[in-house]
Amino acid sequence: MPVDAARALAAAPRTAEISWAPGDVQLYHLGIGAGVPATDPRELRYTLESRLHVLPSFATVAGGGPPGVIAALSMPGVDVDLARVLHGGQSLTVHRPLPVRATATRTDRIAAVYDKGKAALLLLRSDAADADGPLWTAEAQVYVRGEGGWGGDRGPSAGAWEERGAPDRVVERPVREDQALLYRLTGDLNPLHADPDFARRAGYGRPVLHGLCTYGMTLKAVVDTLLDGDVTRVRSFTARFTDVVYPGETLRVRMWRGDGEVRVGVNAVERGDTPVLTDATVRLTEG
Repeated sequence: MPVDAARALAAAPRTAEISWAPGDVQLYHLGIGAGVPATDPRELRYTLESRLHVLPSFATVAGGGPPGVIAALSMPGVDVDLARVLHGGQSLTVHRPLPVRATATRTDRIAAVYDKGKAALLLLRSDAADADGPLWTAEAQVYVRGEGGWGGDRGPSAGAWEERGAPDRVVERPVREDQALLYRLTGDLNPLHADPDFARRAGYGRPVLHGLCTYGMTLKAVVDTLLDGDVTRVRSFTARFTDVVYPGETLRVRMWRGDGEVRVGVNAVERGDTPVLTDATVRLTEG
């Protein structure tokens, strides 16, 4: 079996030194749609080095190394065709505000392998720390189609939350036609997001947007709409990717504010309001 659960779980963690500078942060912010309008003071905090704040979801690309999906496929015990891989979900907890410039150590390991019947689910955990201590903990859920059915543990079931009445806020965010081409420059060079032939082999009519780009666009919408741009209020962000997003579409972001958290749902407007990001929660620090 190309996914050897026992070997993947027994493998030693993989550690690497990563670093980033303001230009890397700015590129990430541009990749998730920041900078429109270009002279808006609320956007300049994402694009101008003298005012720069770091959106916590930058952690998913910090250091320029392979993102969670690609990193998981390079781990011992995992040898699969990239065209059969889906990024099923992402969680991120930041332990303190991210600096605009840093050198850190990131440690990756396969924390769990579950048998979902028609697919294997890999959980890749990444922890990063610098000289001042822990920075973040992230977990990517990576589905490998056709690799389930070996009789392993199915793992916990997703506990979907229910919408509680009308959302507190609804905003729409356009996805540019070249959004995936720009976002992939942050380090995710999966051809699914740029090569039409590869996208068709993976079962899609054309290249799709990175799930982590949708993830970042969503978090930015919450921060800008409900937190007055204060990136330090974000403690964690968890979301499940339920459908792909195509460049050129419009994202409708619905937000329900609760006690210390914001529940979020994202839909693709042009495809009949199809849900693309669900079971999403942004947990907040006190403020």
